[in-house]
Amino acid sequence: MQPIVSITNLSKTYASGHQALKDVSLDIAPGEILALLGPNGAGKTTLISIICGIVNASTGSVTVDGHDIVAGYRVTRGMIGLVPQELTLGAFDTVWNTLSFSRGLFGMKPDPVYLERLLKDLSLWDKKDSVLMSLSGGMKRRVLIGKALSHEPSVLFLDEPTAGVDVELRKDMWALVERLRASGVTIILTTHYIEEAEAIADRVGVISNGELLLVDDKLALMHKLGKRQLIIELEESVSSVPEVLHAWALELSTDGGQLTYTYDPLNTDTGISDLIREISEAGLLLKDLKTTQSSLEEIFVSLVKTKS
Repeated sequence: MQPIVSITNLSKTYASGHQALKDVSLDIAPGEILALLGPNGAGKTTLISIICGIVNASTGSVTVDGHDIVAGYRVTRGMIGLVPQELTLGAFDTVWNTLSFSRGLFGMKPDPVYLERLLKDLSLWDKKDSVLMSLSGGMKRRVLIGKALSHEPSVLFLDEPTAGVDVELRKDMWALVERLRASGVTIILTTHYIEEAEAIADRVGVISNGELLLVDDKLALMHKLGKRQLIIELEESVSSVPEVLHAWALELSTDGGQLTYTYDPLNTDTGISDLIREISEAGLLLKDLKTTQSSLEEIFVSLVKTKS
């Protein structure tokens, strides 16, 4: 299957000498949700801005559905919807006119039925005749999303779409994302809410200092880089791990009441049965057992720390 977005050896160095992107290559499949994670200044917004034709790349190339973003700018830009971080809206126009005008800018014929459905999906229908300056920050964010979708793009970029917004909008936003995915729209989002990426993304990319550290299927990433731990709660606290158990590299809690065993869940033999037997033979009584697995956030923090 041909990727809907293909990025090849993309770099960006600004006049100040700052290198915002370093040789980034990435293919994005039609209909997938890709989450780009990274700290502030990592290069996420620069990458999106280049693909959307807002910033020029220093080196490399990008195609959207096979069309080069430079040579075929009008075609590719018409396929893309962008929800920027900043609230960039006029003050005196109405919600309906804003979306209608944005749709017309992309050469799309008027379609009141589509815009009505879009505004209802965004819980904006009752605000359609409201002047933008009268709206709350959350409502303005919804209008930005509506603008990005007004021309029915096949690729949607969401740059920190839920930063600083209320919980209700966040829930509406992700429900809309799921409906868009079901209709075949490809979605690339940047977010600081890692739990949301964990919940809705198909793949996760991690960017740090302008470099794409990795891109992988979310579950595969958690399997490869996540840690699985067995937490062993003891009936009685101990002051130290018995010498006969040192080979297991157990961690003892500060209160002496828990032992933690870290293992690879992909190994067919985790050694847990042998460990429990040896703990009993060492004279320790077990009170409870539970397992935990690294979250996507822990993996992300670990990757960025390692790279820096």
